[in-house]
Amino acid sequence: MQGINVLAIHRISAADRLKIEAVDRAVRLTDAGGWYDGEIRETWPAFTSARYLELRSTGSGTREQRDHLLAEAEVILGGWPFPLDLRSRAPKLKWFHQRPAGASNLLTGDLWGGDVVVTTSRGVGNTLAMAEYAVAGILHFAKGLHRVSVDRNAASFDHRAYRPLLLEGKTACIVGVGGIGRDVGRLCAALGMRVVGTRRHLGSDDALPSGFSEIGGAPDLDRFLPDSDFAVICCQWTPETTRLFDGERLARMKSGSVLVNVARGEIVDEEALVEALCRDHLRGAVLDVYVGEFEHTPMPALWSDPRVLITPHISSASDQDRHGAIDLFCDNLRAYLDGRPLRNVVDWERGY
Repeated sequence: MQGINVLAIHRISAADRLKIEAVDRAVRLTDAGGWYDGEIRETWPAFTSARYLELRSTGSGTREQRDHLLAEAEVILGGWPFPLDLRSRAPKLKWFHQRPAGASNLLTGDLWGGDVVVTTSRGVGNTLAMAEYAVAGILHFAKGLHRVSVDRNAASFDHRAYRPLLLEGKTACIVGVGGIGRDVGRLCAALGMRVVGTRRHLGSDDALPSGFSEIGGAPDLDRFLPDSDFAVICCQWTPETTRLFDGERLARMKSGSVLVNVARGEIVDEEALVEALCRDHLRGAVLDVYVGEFEHTPMPALWSDPRVLITPHISSASDQDRHGAIDLFCDNLRAYLDGRPLRNVVDWERGY
């Protein structure tokens, strides 16, 4: 078999390199991690670069050298952020694998909707860490812990404002029962909660995941929300899910319930969320993501509200890296060499 040029455009560990090279002797891996950081700083918002690139990293090699690496690559292992003109500079490219799980990360580049096969790490990320984060957010508001900072600033306790809830017997609705959603549901069930969820497509033979009492299709969301004490958004961001939680859907949520979003900010209409909070319709909102998170800080009306817990997209972080992106990539690389179908191929019409 002729050699296959595989280009890693984001940093990989020595162990990951060995895994990739061990797939087949035909693999010619070039580690160009950090080489494109200077280009990314020039083309992406400064907020994005500061958040995701290593401090003071400005890239390596000349433009000609970087162009040559892309021009010779048949397979590229990428991450976030990435060169926006990657496809136009990689004429031999046949397959691009994105280490993050969300296909929406690719919307701004020239790969989207093109002729290159693109795969993501959907379902094999740090899903347990994200599920624990979601449960932590649920507990934060269930036990009234958002009142702590209010009382501290006032230098006085308002005992009656805490209104703690018992989670046992409460209902959690998981919006998007994929890899993350399954783990969220399992942990919620372990706390004695009733768990329901939605998926875009339901197979007649699909087994009910551990902890779930019912899973419905997308139209069932409106049936579940009025009885759910917590709604946890875990789905992909697509045209269909853009502002899925608009004013009308937020109004359908149970009075005093909590919204948790560990997916993408664009799935929630933030102005409508502010209005729902102003009406005291919701007990609180947990947002690990927000609209424009790669460009600026959250909208002041949300960030300043103690009933809104906002974090900078850190739900997948922990002291243990259980991300399975490289293992998935290696499995797919073996399949690619063998001429077999790849896992997690992005369907451009579907959006993930």
